[in-house]
Amino acid sequence: MSKPDLSRFSINQMTVKQLSLPELADACRDLGVVNVGLWREPVQTYGVEATAKLVGDAGLTVTTLCRGGFLTAIDPDERAAALADNRRAVDEAAALGTEVLVLVSGGLPAGSKDLHGARERIADALAELGPYAERQGVKLAIEPLHPMYAADRCVVSTLAQALDLAERFPAHQVGVTVDTYHVWWDDRAPAQIARAGAGGRIHSFQLADWTTPLPEGVLTGRGQIGDGAIDMREWQGHVETAGYTGAIEVELFNDGLWARDGREVLAETAQRFLAHVNR
Repeated sequence: MSKPDLSRFSINQMTVKQLSLPELADACRDLGVVNVGLWREPVQTYGVEATAKLVGDAGLTVTTLCRGGFLTAIDPDERAAALADNRRAVDEAAALGTEVLVLVSGGLPAGSKDLHGARERIADALAELGPYAERQGVKLAIEPLHPMYAADRCVVSTLAQALDLAERFPAHQVGVTVDTYHVWWDDRAPAQIARAGAGGRIHSFQLADWTTPLPEGVLTGRGQIGDGAIDMREWQGHVETAGYTGAIEVELFNDGLWARDGREVLAETAQRFLAHVNR
């Protein structure tokens, strides 16, 4: 019997954050998972170089590093600190061998109601970070987040807004992340995916389902694929029609999943990928 095709499946580390990096590497090896998306905090704790060796020895390709961004500060010292942290994030991505650093742009600074000004500060930061990332062989991927996050986490709420920023810079410096959880509601998103594909700017594709009721606090409400309202194959079709052929990363923030055995969650997520995405 042939093994299931998981060649495009990538497990984002946050989906199984209860697993340590060595546990995650072992579980991926046992299940035949060959791609992983990593997060900076656990990587820094384990050590960047040690993580690079661990995933390399396990035969894993790092599809993305999450995350850079939070570039909307007004205070000069805060802006300088954010830029320095993002340069470190680029360096970490390069050391891990991934081409993609995902950016969550940041919310409104305290006391501000100026969305336009916040987005312009993101563009100013990208003008500095894009060339730096290019020199390290890393692409920046702006991830639009659902509008419910605009005030405190990400003033970039749609793919159109993300592309309006990205297109000020070369595609090999700045593109976008398409995450089903954040864009499924937007009837203009398919056209924006086509726009991104035409410009070579789809740098990553992530999946999570939309289930209701949302939990208190919202952030940990991403549903397991197949459990909610999103037609995953439809969105896969959109990005592939636009020319995307890369890994498909499942990134879930979910308290219920985190309370379970991480290996079990990884195996379930791979099976859901085969059932609802792979074709």
